[in-house]
Amino acid sequence: MARTQWASVVHLTSVILLSTLVIESWASGCRKADTPNELYEQIVRTVDHGDLNASLANVEKALNQNVGNSIEWHWRFLVLKARILISRSSFQDALNLLHDELPAQLAASDVAVRKKLMEGIAHRYGQEFEKSARDLEDALALARSSQPRLVCEAVKAIGELQVDEKKYSEADASFREALQLARKENRQDQIAGALVDLARLATSEEHFGDAIDRNQRALDLSRSLDMQGLVATILGNTAWSYYELGDFEKALASFKEAARVSEHIGQTGYSFYWLTGVANSYLALNDPSSAQSIFTDTLKRARQLGDAATITICLDSLAEISLKVGRLNEAADYNREALKVEEAGLDHFGTLQSWLVAGRIETSRQHFAQGEKLFQRVLQDRQADTPSRWEAQARLAKLHDAQGLTQKAEKEYHESIDTIEVARSLITQEELRVSFLSRGIEFYDDYIGFLIAHGRQTDALEVGELSRARTLEDGLRGSVRHTKSSSKNTQPQLSARRLGATLLFYWLGEKHSYLWVITPVKTTCLTLPAASEINSDAKSYQNEVAASDDVAETHRLAGEKLYATLVAPAQKLIPPNSRVILLPDASLYSLNFETLIVPAPKPHFWIEDVTVTTASSLTLLASAAARPAPKEKSLFLVGNTISPSADFPALPQAAAEMQHVEQYFPPPHREILSGSEATPAAYLSSEPENFSYLHFVTHGTASRARPLESAVILSKGKDEDTYKLYARDIVKRRLSAYLVTISACNGAGTRAYSGEGLVGLSWAFLRAGAHNVIGALWEVSDASTPQLMDKLYDGLSHGEDPASALRAAKLSLLHSDGVFRKPYYWAPFQLYAGS
Repeated sequence: MARTQWASVVHLTSVILLSTLVIESWASGCRKADTPNELYEQIVRTVDHGDLNASLANVEKALNQNVGNSIEWHWRFLVLKARILISRSSFQDALNLLHDELPAQLAASDVAVRKKLMEGIAHRYGQEFEKSARDLEDALALARSSQPRLVCEAVKAIGELQVDEKKYSEADASFREALQLARKENRQDQIAGALVDLARLATSEEHFGDAIDRNQRALDLSRSLDMQGLVATILGNTAWSYYELGDFEKALASFKEAARVSEHIGQTGYSFYWLTGVANSYLALNDPSSAQSIFTDTLKRARQLGDAATITICLDSLAEISLKVGRLNEAADYNREALKVEEAGLDHFGTLQSWLVAGRIETSRQHFAQGEKLFQRVLQDRQADTPSRWEAQARLAKLHDAQGLTQKAEKEYHESIDTIEVARSLITQEELRVSFLSRGIEFYDDYIGFLIAHGRQTDALEVGELSRARTLEDGLRGSVRHTKSSSKNTQPQLSARRLGATLLFYWLGEKHSYLWVITPVKTTCLTLPAASEINSDAKSYQNEVAASDDVAETHRLAGEKLYATLVAPAQKLIPPNSRVILLPDASLYSLNFETLIVPAPKPHFWIEDVTVTTASSLTLLASAAARPAPKEKSLFLVGNTISPSADFPALPQAAAEMQHVEQYFPPPHREILSGSEATPAAYLSSEPENFSYLHFVTHGTASRARPLESAVILSKGKDEDTYKLYARDIVKRRLSAYLVTISACNGAGTRAYSGEGLVGLSWAFLRAGAHNVIGALWEVSDASTPQLMDKLYDGLSHGEDPASALRAAKLSLLHSDGVFRKPYYWAPFQLYAGS
């Protein structure tokens, strides 16, 4: 697991208010300064705008030429050089530079305050907290007595130290005082810095949503001021928040940008630090090769710089990678070196992670007493962050299991899952909550493997169900609830009986995957290959299907292999021509199982054998089983829009599709928004909650980075700025529709989250309360879709349920003679069961 140490503000305080203009440095040929003050201000501006290399050259030139010919100007430039060195992570060099005492005539000057500030900040970055506190308190006392304009900087620096010391309430008071002073004096640079500090505090207190919001406000202001050092810090700190929330893709992108900006402006040490975030993100995204390469290179560079915190991050992370591949001695060497750095007092931030890694090594060596002592040390540390706590609990569980202490192991697994669940329940923003279980899914997997190894397959299924569709369920319930690890009892066989279906519940794990086959009379657990093998095969095959290949001819063996892996083990438990409800996992959310190829009696697609529905969780499926079809059928039809931009041209067959659909509903029972009338505002004001069928014929977009920014593309209204009906707006409007059909590209979404599945338009309509949703896994064909939808609604009009009607519509294309028989045309649409 990753260890985080959020960066505090790299932009150190300046003497003057910042200009929003980029001013060239003295060394790059700008107008020669007429006075020492003008030269000083030019260098400060260069620092503020992020060019540390040029700033350092300029200040050294000023010192060498003895600009100003006075002891005061010598010290001003000396303190400025120390500020630059600190920003470049050369903390000890800065302290050496400021070692001498100030002359008596400067004892009450602003130079004296700034010298003490720089010394305090340098000591803090070197993790010498007691020395830092003394320096900063001296700086604050001096500022209050003789330099009131510098009180803001001193208070802010003290707050940053308090965060490092985990004195969070005191830090909050310091930062708010600094922000108030900055606003009173209208110092925009200090306002931006205080916002970043408050964001860092929120992250440290695990209030990640607040941290992201505060960082965004600070980022907008910092960019407007062209404060590149602060921009890099904000990007990196935001990345850590996303990482802690399990959104590793967003974290990766933000870490990369933070490292790039830091490197560009000469903040070498911070560039290395952000690169450890890049590597940790790769590791979380199951790319250990890329992670190891970055950690190895960064470790060499951090050693050259003497950056203890970055060194220990790299060492512990390399130890984790070595553990994963079974190189125990190598892992122990890395971990031993990290502990040596920490025990010498050079790094206070990495100790917990080093103990966790050491505990795992001792467990692997069957040194159980030593391992337990290390894990307990983490749990007894009052300052341990929540992820460290749930990891220690889960690692203790594995240790106890290895000793044959089954009851103690299960107790720790319970506590680990409960710790994860409590942390998840504290995240208030829905979009941030959907990714959170990715942070702890490894330990759900460990617990499931433990239960199955002890012959408790049904209990293992309950643990798997705990992770499923939690955010979707929260939204439908109207509140976020902490679910105990043993509290769910879904009675899946009863659901199978009520629905007349076989349920296939998949779990893809690191070492083993599992399939629970749930029939009306029994539940059977089957072991499948590891997730890495299944994910690779599933992604490859789905890409071929979506690429319009005739996979029955060109990739038959791949389709047969996936069938053999995912379905054939359960084949004897699935009656011919029966209903199957899939509860997928990981890459399987994006795979249309209907396209898998059954080899006998002759090769054919699985859709010809069964009627398939996809569900989010057993819990929601249980409520769906008790829900009848509506007696009154009414249609809300939206589409055939006016192209809002060149990116979304008019769909030639949209009008035809709408005509096909509307014919199945008499005029009194249908509402149609078409052409210029089909706007987002019109949809929201037309009471969609009153209709049993909703159908959209238009373009759609799927946002991978922000799934609730996925949108149905409509017409632009006269007084409207947007033509997008966003998923985030859809979820706010409660629905009771029996069926929502999104006849648009990528309506199901393009990114699957651990336990939550694909989050996009289909998820949003389910979240709004739709009972069933049809959405597309990839781009849909404007040529074939009207024909498919005509067949779908014909079946519905004759009393068929959505799953049967959709299957019949797909088979009509599959059995045709033309190009529409390819899965590309009929397979993008999937039926998702709601609640």
